[in-house]
Amino acid sequence: MPDKQEFDFWYAITNTAIVVPPKRRLETFGATLIDYRLVTEPMDSVGQVRIREGRLQAQRPVILTPQDFVETAIDGFESAESERYLDWLREHERDLLILKYGFHIRKDAAREHVVTDRVEAVVERIQRDLRERPDPFAALLVGVDDPWEVCLLKLVVDLVQRSAPGHARALRADPRGYRHEIEEEFRAASRDRALIPRLADKLRKHGLFEEYQDRFFALARGRGAQ
Repeated sequence: MPDKQEFDFWYAITNTAIVVPPKRRLETFGATLIDYRLVTEPMDSVGQVRIREGRLQAQRPVILTPQDFVETAIDGFESAESERYLDWLREHERDLLILKYGFHIRKDAAREHVVTDRVEAVVERIQRDLRERPDPFAALLVGVDDPWEVCLLKLVVDLVQRSAPGHARALRADPRGYRHEIEEEFRAASRDRALIPRLADKLRKHGLFEEYQDRFFALARGRGAQ
């Protein structure tokens, strides 16, 4: 990137503080919505504070195969080099877990307003509001007014760093999320017996009926999910 853009980018990153991080990590088997509040000082106004409220959507993390990784991460390599790297990735596939995360800013949930006050006072009020109305996926940041979107990258990196170890363990055990889906179906069917046929269909669809059949028949006989 040009020198000025690079300076603006790193200036925004290094001058962003996550005052209140989300209490929960990102979901493993579904999307996550993070409600953020970003406090900044407009460059051309003295004694004013801008508050941006919006929503980040984190997509469900997925495992990249060696082929996926090569196609997306080594664009521009010579063919022979790519093939050698791909061969190495395949050879060490059992030892590698490459996770892909996707985020986007939900423009439909974004709003902003400017108040005349000190940054410290505004931050204190928002912190008090978050304590009174706890939200496990709420975040409060103090950053720069331009480019303010870059401030959210610091939040994204923090979320990924805190979530990835748990995601790695869960996805190694259940790469496609089938068992997670089945557990959700068992819980739903235990509350509503009309959902038992749907549970049976899911078990057959994923080729897991034999593995879960004892538990399924116990539920179908009315003894509940074990």
